Amino acid sequence: MHETCLIGLGAMGMGMARNILKAGIPLRGYDLSETARERLTEAGGRSFDSAVDAARGCDLLILMVVNAEQARAVVLTNGVAEVLKPGATVMLCSTVAPEDARALAADLEAAGLIMLDAPVSGGQVGAEAGSLTLMTSGPEAAYTRAQPVLDAIAGTVHRLGDKPGLGATYKVVHQLAAGVHLVAAAEVMALGARAGCDPEKLFGIVSTSAGRSWMYEDRVPRMLSGETDPASSVDIFVKDLGLVLQTGRDCATPLPLSAAAHQMMLAASAMGFGKLDDSCVIRAYEALTGYAAKTAEEE
Repeated sequence: MHETCLIGLGAMGMGMARNILKAGIPLRGYDLSETARERLTEAGGRSFDSAVDAARGCDLLILMVVNAEQARAVVLTNGVAEVLKPGATVMLCSTVAPEDARALAADLEAAGLIMLDAPVSGGQVGAEAGSLTLMTSGPEAAYTRAQPVLDAIAGTVHRLGDKPGLGATYKVVHQLAAGVHLVAAAEVMALGARAGCDPEKLFGIVSTSAGRSWMYEDRVPRMLSGETDPASSVDIFVKDLGLVLQTGRDCATPLPLSAAAHQMMLAASAMGFGKLDDSCVIRAYEALTGYAAKTAEEE
């Protein structure tokens, strides 16, 4: 019998877990947060008090952790690789540098495991709806084992080749667009507030005109309402835009827009918003202009 384990039950990981369970796939899981582990149990999964216990005997391990360092620590440093079923697939869903994805795949191969490089896009909304976009690469055997889970969590799965690191490359380049569009959305609203526009009317105009973007339509309502519970945090974009800039350095590509967006995310993090929703980048602009972008009832 196949055993599946998911490590990392945060905002996106929990949505993925629920859809895996809805598809009838038994799921084991672990997260540092006791509350997250309890939520998995309530959803019908089996939670464990350690990653090693959760992964023991599994032939598919899904990693939905923050970065490459955490992924490496979970699987290699903490001994999870040693308790997985021989030949198991490790499905890395985190956004990491391409070189880190390749290095982890090589170490897993040396341990008798295979990796599916499978970073995800779509945020908490996509995770909960089972409509994530996955940018994937890896050997055919990895796809065969992971296919039921891919069907459960994704609306679109891009197969980009058989070499690890390709999925990570496409995801990092995608994050350039996501991060720049998010910061641009905040800049639009900051300028509008300073120039005397009604924020709600401005949102209605831009979101139905040529300047619209998915990030604008999704994040601006949070900027205006003051919502801070993280669907995705400021610090996640500090990390991801840092990976974009690292990739640009590696291939000698100037990225001035990415650098500017990264600086605004860093500013928001330095102001204390790092763990809060990434729409809080608007607060950095508000600090610069002295004008707040708010809904009418908040004024």
